[in-house]
This record gives sequence, C-alpha cells and structure tokens, in this order.
Amino acid sequence: MERIVSFHEEIRAALSNDDQTAFREIFLNIHPMDRAAIFAALDHQQHEQIKGYLSAKEFSSVFQALDLEHQNAVSEELDDHYIAEMFDHMFADNVADFLEIQDDSYRLRILSLMTDEENAEVEELLNYAEDSAGTIMTKEYIAVSRMDKAEDILKRLQKEAPAAETIYYLYVVDDQNRLQGVLSLRDLIVARDSETVESIMQTNFITTSVDEDQEEVAEIIKKYDLIALPVITEHGLLAGIVTVDDVLDVVQIETEEDFGELGTTRGAMNHNLTIFQSAKKRGPWIILLMLFGMITANIIGAFENTLEAVVLLSAFIPLIMDSAGNTGTQALTVAVRNLALGNIGPGSILKTLWRELGTGFLLGLACSVMLLIIIPLLYPSGNLMLAVIVGSTLIITLSLSAVIGAIIPVVIKKLNIDPAVASGPFITTINDIMGLLIYFTIATTLLSYL
Repeated sequence: MERIVSFHEEIRAALSNDDQTAFREIFLNIHPMDRAAIFAALDHQQHEQIKGYLSAKEFSSVFQALDLEHQNAVSEELDDHYIAEMFDHMFADNVADFLEIQDDSYRLRILSLMTDEENAEVEELLNYAEDSAGTIMTKEYIAVSRMDKAEDILKRLQKEAPAAETIYYLYVVDDQNRLQGVLSLRDLIVARDSETVESIMQTNFITTSVDEDQEEVAEIIKKYDLIALPVITEHGLLAGIVTVDDVLDVVQIETEEDFGELGTTRGAMNHNLTIFQSAKKRGPWIILLMLFGMITANIIGAFENTLEAVVLLSAFIPLIMDSAGNTGTQALTVAVRNLALGNIGPGSILKTLWRELGTGFLLGLACSVMLLIIIPLLYPSGNLMLAVIVGSTLIITLSLSAVIGAIIPVVIKKLNIDPAVASGPFITTINDIMGLLIYFTIATTLLSYL
C-alpha cells in the first residue's frame, strides 16, 4: 500500500508539472493493476492528460484492469476510435465482457471500428449463451502442430508470447483445429531441440464444452489444479481457453449472487443504487415475507386462550422463533456450500439429513438443559413445568429446523434451480411457523400443570 501511495504522489506531481517524460517513466513501469488503481483515483482533468500521454495500445492495459463500473465511466471520456483501437490490443474475452452490458447501437458502432480479426473474435464470444464457458474463455492462446520441433516453437514463443494470455500450456491442433493434445511449457523447455511435439505432448487432458456453465468450469479448474482449461465445440474444435484469473472473477460474481439470494437481496447489493432502486429491488421480498408473517400472527391468535391462561408463555415466543430461524439458516448455509462443492449426491442425502437431525437434537437438548436451570431462577412465580414446555419445544423445533434448512436446497437443486434461492428469510419464516405450532400445542396439552 505504501508503494502505491508513493507512486500515486509521484504521478500526481508529474501531471501537475505537465512532465510527460517523467509520467511515462513511472506509470509504464508499475503493475497494470496499480496503474488502474491510481488512474481510478484521479480526476477528469488528470484523465485527459493521461490519455494524451499514452497511446491507445498503452492505455489498454489500464482499461483492462479496471472493473466494469469504472470501465463504463472511463468509456464516456473516450472517443469511439480511441476505444476501438484500444480494444484491438485487449484480450477478446475482456472486450466481450464490456460490450455485453452495452446497448446494441454502441456495441455495433465500436465493433465496426475494430480490425476484422478482433471483431470476429469478440462477436463469437458475444454469441455464446450467458454464463457459459464460451463467454469467459479467451481466444489468445498459442496453438502448435504435432510435427513442430521444440526449437522452432521456442523461437515462435519469443514473438507470439506477449499477445497470448498464458503460455504455460500450448495446444496441439490438426489442420481443422481439432484439439489433439496439450504441451506444457516445462516439457517443451526440457525437450531436445529436434524432438517433435508429438513425442512430448500429453494426450490425456481435461477439456470443457463451450456450453458448460461457468460455475462447473470453475469447479473443474479447482478440482484438477489447472492454470488454463481448453474449451472445445461439439465437433472437438478448439474454441478457446479459460484461464484461472477468469475463474476467480466467476467465483466472485457467483458468490455475490449467492449472498444476495441467501438474503433475498439479489440485484440490490450494488452500492451505487439509488434509494428508489434499492427499495424497488428489496420491496417484493419484504412484502412477500410480511404476508408469510401474517400466518405467524394467526397462529398466535388461534392460541389466544392458552396465552390468556398463562401470560408468561408469550415471553418465550421470541426465544423459540429466533432459535428455530438461526438453526435453520445454519443448516441452509452448510447445505448450499456442500451442494456447490459436490459433497451432497444421491447416495448421501439421507446421511446428510440424519446428521442435521442429530445436530439439531443435540443443540435443542443443550438449550433445554440450560433453560431448566435458568427459567426457575428468573421466573420464581412460574414452576418447573414452564421450563419443561419451553425445553421440549426447543428439542423438537431445532431438530426439525435443521432438517428443513438442509432439505429445501437439496429439493430445489433437484428442480435444476440454484439452491441459493432457498434463502435464509424463507427458511426462518417456515421454522417460525413450525416452532410456534409446536410450542403452543405442547403448552395447551400441559396447560393444567402450569
């Protein structure tokens, strides 16, 4: 952090003195991510200076390192020709990510100004299904032939490596661009100069299809510890590669979506939303949960006579509702994570539910034992039976709450819906209703002993 602050001050000084030479010497020798961070912190006037100091090719590394929000803001400061030239020097997948969120007229205008080769690559990526491997793959890879010699490929790398997103793996293709093997840079370096690719390439390799969901792609890369994963068409043609940095972006996006769904705030997590937009996105969920809450109110109303007979019972309603909701949400979180990691399969569902039932029972038992001690001390006017009622309710409720929290995402997964939509507030509401029914049923049954 201190290093970036130092660079930031030096760059500000160079801009203030209108010293283009000093600026370029500092700015172009720091990491692209640091360049982007410093650029984002500068004002509009300083942005104009920087664009005058840098060519579109040089500025492309800055733009590429910015997040989409800042890219949108910066694009408004650039003319179309500068943007198109800049995009010609960026990785096609990054260009596609930016253009995908733009309106059609802007997208077509910029694409028409780009070179034919870059235009074709970006348009291909834009045509793949949303959230598929095709949308996150890059076209900047190095392909070789199985009859190429090691020494010839090493010479090629000196020229072509700067334009490739990664060179740790090279991809062996035939004349029709069908993937035949993968060659690691390590194997290439240690090979004899005269050895052909065919003798050193790996033919047992992992691939994914262009239509594979991006979350599945991320899981494959994680499982096999890959730096890059080749993406092939249904005919076995090499369409591109997904690199580990693209997967990290996917994981971040999917995590944000899942957190939003768990809290029923999907789409409302952007800190740049206006008050009205934020309320509009959250409102439907709050209203729906409010209607569910009316069921809870009706349950309490149905047991009005029980409450009138022993008013002290009402004091424990929040305790039971909170305990049930918290237990269900914990079980939900564990289940969603295990589903995402592939730890819950057809053969392990019953085992998972049994474990959650046992966990909920032990939690309820621990809580009930504590209440058997605490309630008589806090409420001397009551008796031990009140503690028995509350404790018994917690044992049953927490056992069932844990099962409900675990089973709902499993069922939703079976319906091919993202299990994260089994959100915490819904689980909490269901468990509240169940907990109150159990509580008042037990209390009404044992009312004569109170």
